Amino acid sequence: MNWQDEGFLLSKNKFRENGSIIRVFTNNYGKMSGIVYGGNSRKIRNYLQLVNKIFVFYKSKGDNRIGYFKTELVEPISPKYFNDKKRTTALLSLTSILNVLLPESQPNKKIFNSVNELLKNFSNQDWILLYIYWELSLIKELGYDTNLENFIDRKEINSMVTVEIDKIVYQVPFFLINKNLKDINTNLIRKALNFTRSVMLNKFFIPNSLIYPKARVLLENYFN
Repeated sequence: MNWQDEGFLLSKNKFRENGSIIRVFTNNYGKMSGIVYGGNSRKIRNYLQLVNKIFVFYKSKGDNRIGYFKTELVEPISPKYFNDKKRTTALLSLTSILNVLLPESQPNKKIFNSVNELLKNFSNQDWILLYIYWELSLIKELGYDTNLENFIDRKEINSMVTVEIDKIVYQVPFFLINKNLKDINTNLIRKALNFTRSVMLNKFFIPNSLIYPKARVLLENYFN
């Protein structure tokens, strides 16, 4: 099987002396794994940074054997935020969540486009709000819509609303429901991150005995 596509680098691990095994979330083929020979060489490793957009040429001798990538850099994304710990942690959180939750070899263009849109606007001042809404959209595309719009008429107490989703009670910042992004403080951001974390844990990680990403925990801690 041979194909080529562009995607975002989700993970990279050393393979033998000078190679790497990478996972890429591609536009047309979903999450794919493969070996990059020379992946630890100075030329290639400099751009094989998590979340960078790369173009990959894939070759495989069979569906049950790991294939091989040749890679080219399309857009360096992670270096833009090396001096910003919060944004860098959010990017690590994004790649870790996708790496764990996306099924192998199953394309999802809505999720791919949502990642692309988020990263295009990641330098905006309200980047963390965009990230939180991205997590909500990811939860929906993975099959568990929170349907927050159904709670628009609930009584708001200190900018929070109590909702029940699939027999589990959550405290939800009202801005996630009415999408009014004015006067959002650090406390509400933390509570919004806490809500999306709780949903992901209850729907994906706990039922499937998956390890929750450390980067996502660190991201939430930045807003304590």
